[in-house]
Amino acid sequence: MEISGLSLKELASAIQSGTLSKDEVYRHFFNRIQQYNGTLEAFNSVNETPDFSHEWPFCGLPIGVKDVFCEKGISTTASSHMLENFVPPYESTVTERLKQAGMVSIGKLNLDEYAMGWSGENSALRITKNPWDISRIPGGSSSGSAAAVAAWLVPAALGTDTGGSIRQPASMCGVVGFKPTYGRNSRFGVIAMASSLDTPGTFTRTVEDAAWLYETMAWKDAHDATSLDHPVTIDPSIWNRTDLTWVRIGIPKEYFIDGIEAGVRKEIDASIDALRSLGAEIIEVSLPHTEYGLAVYYIVMPAEVSTNLARYDGIRFGHIEGVGSDITKNRTGGFGKEAQRRIMLGSFVLSSGFYDAYYKKATGVRELIRDDFKKAFESVDVIVTPTAPSVAWKIGEKTDDPLKMYLSDIFTVNGSLAWLPGLTVPVGYALPEDGGENELPVGLQILGPTLGEEKCFLVGHVLEQAMKSKVQAKQQKSFL
Repeated sequence: MEISGLSLKELASAIQSGTLSKDEVYRHFFNRIQQYNGTLEAFNSVNETPDFSHEWPFCGLPIGVKDVFCEKGISTTASSHMLENFVPPYESTVTERLKQAGMVSIGKLNLDEYAMGWSGENSALRITKNPWDISRIPGGSSSGSAAAVAAWLVPAALGTDTGGSIRQPASMCGVVGFKPTYGRNSRFGVIAMASSLDTPGTFTRTVEDAAWLYETMAWKDAHDATSLDHPVTIDPSIWNRTDLTWVRIGIPKEYFIDGIEAGVRKEIDASIDALRSLGAEIIEVSLPHTEYGLAVYYIVMPAEVSTNLARYDGIRFGHIEGVGSDITKNRTGGFGKEAQRRIMLGSFVLSSGFYDAYYKKATGVRELIRDDFKKAFESVDVIVTPTAPSVAWKIGEKTDDPLKMYLSDIFTVNGSLAWLPGLTVPVGYALPEDGGENELPVGLQILGPTLGEEKCFLVGHVLEQAMKSKVQAKQQKSFL
């Protein structure tokens, strides 16, 4: 039986029936990592010996873990020199719940340092490559997670999404990326970047697999004051739906702007036509404060970064430049340029005389953005948008211009600011506008109302099935 290409649910069914053994499945993916990780550089470390002490319901299936989730006794680096020798004495809630349900951590996945980035190029350890074209970025910050699932190095992976760090790389690597409502998945044991935004989520091959993991991960956690006490209610009948009759889908006029690559726009328009043909009612909506999202995000996020990263001084915790070195040397040597940039920006907007002018004003506009979505969801069930304005770009193409990088989050940050669930589904392929000869994946973003994960899964699953032949016809071959 060919293991690569099977979904989590299909792999679990094969193990339960005796067609495959859990050790056979684990060794298959372990061997693929050994074979291809030297090229892709998706993993920071790999676990050679699996722990099969728990088996139900995930049957010992392997999962890749973004290197910001603490795993007891396993090196967790956040892809930073500051933490390259850190071995956590405790387990994150998310990984603990998945392991208790039978999943096995197969290794830690590369990311932009402390999850600060859009491309994977900000990692202090390695630059992950896009499996569709290894001269290109896989997206970030969950770069290793997206690339590993896309290349079948692992059937699923954990990521975190602060402003698009699951959805954007999922789009660029052609896999399903899911970020639940803020607070649905515990942040305990996840190395913090921006505490009012960080959201653990997943990369999978199918929407149904994303929902399956979500049902285990979502939980009220006493260790995380922001985690929500709300039952997970995924109606299993949605997996039998083949149409979207009576589903109202909003198209925000502010998201269809100049600057979207022509090929991306063509695929997004085609996917909206497909939703219409499936019976959905397509309704134009307005999110009038959309234009302020990036500015708000790049004030709120760095402010929280500067606070969270203050603890890493190299004296009490983290990288030490040398015996007798001071805090400045430790932090300069321990943090990369992007981390330093965000720390300085955050410290500035929180400083005396600037707090009211920047941070306080930004938090007020954030509420206006949230109100825009609340009003829109009064008339629609979900909102669909492009996930990213472009396909994956060349490694090194934008590293000298961080503002160009920031614009890659233009369609994802507002959903994060509003704490909404978001799902990215592959819908097609487009040629890059830089002259590249290979078509690259394009993803459609589906945003739901607060705690509206089931609505995202329904729309995503029906669209996924309808576009299956189109998407799978061009699946990456060189890594299969």
